[in-house]
Amino acid sequence: MNRVVFFLLFVPSMLLSQTNFEKGVQLLASGKTELARIAFESVIKENPSHSKSLEYLGDIAGQNKNWDKAILYYKKIKIIQPNNADYHYKYGGALGMKAKAVNKFKALGMIDEIKSSFEKAAALDPKHTESRWALVMLYLELPGIIGGSETKAMAYSNELMRLSPLEGYLSKGYIDEYFGRNKKAELNYSKALELTNSKVAFQKLYNLYLNRMKNSDKAQQLKAQFEK
Repeated sequence: MNRVVFFLLFVPSMLLSQTNFEKGVQLLASGKTELARIAFESVIKENPSHSKSLEYLGDIAGQNKNWDKAILYYKKIKIIQPNNADYHYKYGGALGMKAKAVNKFKALGMIDEIKSSFEKAAALDPKHTESRWALVMLYLELPGIIGGSETKAMAYSNELMRLSPLEGYLSKGYIDEYFGRNKKAELNYSKALELTNSKVAFQKLYNLYLNRMKNSDKAQQLKAQFEK
């Protein structure tokens, strides 16, 4: 009898959560972000551990640059699903964006957690390109005195190369461009473009010519060639 009562109480709640979740997904796809947020919050009220709703709420908070809320949602889901690389990556990303918005002293206290979140994502998923890209950028941007290292950035770039030559050449070009090695960056971006005619590779090379090398002729030639 107790099982029957549990079933009667639990199933309607489960169905309601599913309905609100599907509604939220549809609203989000239609660009109705605020209504989607309300739908996902309704799911969480019924089922606080609904990972996908928490993830969507974190994504919406991030779009609104509400980093505290995004951090809160992503922290919850990485605890619920500790072996999901995406959740550690998103948590680290939200922390990183908050660190850019606060004073330098407070940001310094956040660096270890940001780094460990990205490293955890990379360790959990050997093919997780986003976390490796994040680590490339993090190790470049950090001053050497608090852990910045071109060598470490290059190590993750090499991992990207093993996963995808396109991502590898783009990341190597990014590192070279960061340090003002424009000719090497040009070579790496050119190799990335030759591989797949990628729009991202084109944009990187075009911007390098136009903004770094101040060569508008090369930039326009590249654009004309790419558009063919």
